[in-house]
Amino acid sequence: MKHLIRSILSCALCCAILLSTLPAALAADLPDDFWAKEDIQRCMDLGYFYAESDGSFGVGKEVTRAECAALICRFFGWKPTVPANQVFEDVSTDAWYAGAVETALRQGAVAAIGETFRPNESITREDMAVMLVRALGYGAFAGLAQQLRKTFPDIKSNAGYISIVYGLGLMDGTTASTFSPKDPVTREQAAVILMRMHEKLREASPSRSGIISSTKNLPDLTGFEAVAISAYRLTYNGLPQLTPNMEADEAALARDAARTAGTPQLLHVAGGAYQFREGNAADLAAVLLEAVGAEDYDGVFLEISGLTSTPQRKELTAAAELLRAGLGSGLLYIAAEAPSWEGRLPGYDYAALGEIADRLVLTVESPVETIGDLTAAPREPLEETYYSLSRMRGLVDAGKLSLMITSTGSAWGDGIRGEPLTGDEIESLLADRHTHGYYSSRYACAYLEGEWMDTPVTVWYLNGQAIAERTQLGRLFNVEQLCVRELDQSLPELIESLP
Repeated sequence: MKHLIRSILSCALCCAILLSTLPAALAADLPDDFWAKEDIQRCMDLGYFYAESDGSFGVGKEVTRAECAALICRFFGWKPTVPANQVFEDVSTDAWYAGAVETALRQGAVAAIGETFRPNESITREDMAVMLVRALGYGAFAGLAQQLRKTFPDIKSNAGYISIVYGLGLMDGTTASTFSPKDPVTREQAAVILMRMHEKLREASPSRSGIISSTKNLPDLTGFEAVAISAYRLTYNGLPQLTPNMEADEAALARDAARTAGTPQLLHVAGGAYQFREGNAADLAAVLLEAVGAEDYDGVFLEISGLTSTPQRKELTAAAELLRAGLGSGLLYIAAEAPSWEGRLPGYDYAALGEIADRLVLTVESPVETIGDLTAAPREPLEETYYSLSRMRGLVDAGKLSLMITSTGSAWGDGIRGEPLTGDEIESLLADRHTHGYYSSRYACAYLEGEWMDTPVTVWYLNGQAIAERTQLGRLFNVEQLCVRELDQSLPELIESLP
């Protein structure tokens, strides 16, 4: 017993000595002016990095592949497998990193290529980029990312992965023209990368806005940055004009609900290229400003779709400038169709609209394709969203961007092509015991197979998991808002999942 007590006291004394000397060791290892000191200290405070056995951080020491797997597990909160299984022939089950390597493999951060992992080799910048992208869940569209403009000519492999980490601002080049993919990653460099990711994913909190066209099933609007009310639609009769889209009493009720929640109300007006023609900028701005003034809205949400030409682009920009001047301190939201992977480049001056508007709301394409017997029609698939945000980098201040989220489902079947389904209808289908629900990791979109109106259908829709994935991607790009279309028709799960 005495020996046990002596051992405990001895351990306690050693711990006290180590804790008392740790700041001095760190100070010696990290000068006050060291470029990564703040990130290193935060990494250690958060438990991503541990001190070396001598109490120092280990500046300049290269991170091994095993250490990188452990760092990624700590960052994402993945618990290492205990006891570990033999997943690579060169990773002993009793190695300190065995559980982390196995967990990283099972989570998809590590690829199961070959029979060895090479745990004690220094991880290269290229391999760390691959691990990070796979850990974030974006490995599926790394191949598509290769289509983006190459930034660094020294990249010979894994270009898509490197394009993603660079585009997300997680890793920089070593010079303006080199990425140095085969260079090892040091502990301080890894700390900086992890803290960049931490700041985006853990500290950023996007706001929310929404569009409503009825007061039926309207959720609590508390906490929304703005609510746009579709009281009118844009029509054309020689000049642009507004036609009621809601009953006046219902629009008033919607505005009252927003006021009660302390949320600004915007006049949402949508139209297409037919209703908005060359030479209409001044007339459109005038009719919108008149409606805002007459009904005391807090601003305008203008959505013109289908623009493809330079004259149309200039006309919309001119209208936005006139609205900005006429609204004064009022809010101005402009929706614009985003560029797509397939090469669609709509007629919007994103840079100019981003300067003029308080929010530039990107509407991402929802393509339709046939895969075997399945009609794939995901809502704003994640790969399209990634591409759209990548194209905005350097054009528009990310803090002004908002991502449009479609709340309704899209039904496909015999004679049914893209029929919209409300949240209530989706919930009803999901409650049917004959319905089968699925989730596509490629698109980050839910879908179900069931029967609607006596017809077998596939319905694509966004659920809570899909919203979480879009929120994460938006945070990584520093996007500060999600905007929900048909807020009054949403699945409750979708609203609950908003940040």
